Amino acid sequence: MMKTVLKWVLLATLSLGLVACNDSKEPKEEKHTVIKVGATPVPHAEILEFAKPFLKAKGYELDIVEFTDYVTPNIAVDEGELDANFFQHLPYLEEFNKNKHTHLVKTVNVHLEPMGLYSKKIHSLNELKQGATIAVPNDPTNESRALDILVKQGLLSFKDVQFKTVVDIQDNPKNLHIKELDAPQLPRVLDEVDAAIINTNYALAANLNPLKDAIVIESKDSPYANIIVVKAGNENTPYIKALNEVLNSEVMKDFIAKKYNGAIIEAF
Repeated sequence: MMKTVLKWVLLATLSLGLVACNDSKEPKEEKHTVIKVGATPVPHAEILEFAKPFLKAKGYELDIVEFTDYVTPNIAVDEGELDANFFQHLPYLEEFNKNKHTHLVKTVNVHLEPMGLYSKKIHSLNELKQGATIAVPNDPTNESRALDILVKQGLLSFKDVQFKTVVDIQDNPKNLHIKELDAPQLPRVLDEVDAAIINTNYALAANLNPLKDAIVIESKDSPYANIIVVKAGNENTPYIKALNEVLNSEVMKDFIAKKYNGAIIEAF
């Protein structure tokens, strides 16, 4: 009888030991070592390519997936096919979330493709006379964006609307005339107006550099800065924090300044 009892005690002990052994060998969750980011080719994918070795030093491989549209990379992040994307600004993201019922969030600003106010007649805003004419783009987003530059300089104030237009002006102490034109025409009318607010791509085509030639450019806190976007809940993961750190580093700031020579500027 004693031998039988001892036998069962021994078997129970062995079973418990095996369970403990198995528990200790449960597979641990693998570290997220590949960061998959969707981006449009220029300058976004170029910036990410430069970031690769710095992320490698932090233990992460960067897999860049290029897109030429503005819808697919957001859907891919929301569905978990991408860890992040880099192509858009915050107003676009907010409108996208509202219309597509996605759950995407901004993590950090990276760069700004700045609008600037240019003139062949004045060299500073102090020279802007009563009744001066300023040309702006006439499409909704860019017109509102251009008018925001004038608001920042205290030249105009507006009603509280999502996208500003000339009909929304409340205060206009210098009685400025705002001339709405197609964005590509703006560099060509600089001889005809006192100043024009021009998108960077059209400014560059006219040999205008935002950093050197603009009287005023958008500030770095512009809502139109290009941002890193992730699915809500992933913004504090170690791999996204590593991505943010590299893209907001001093070495990245230097790269953007040298590579793009003022066509785009860092926004962090």
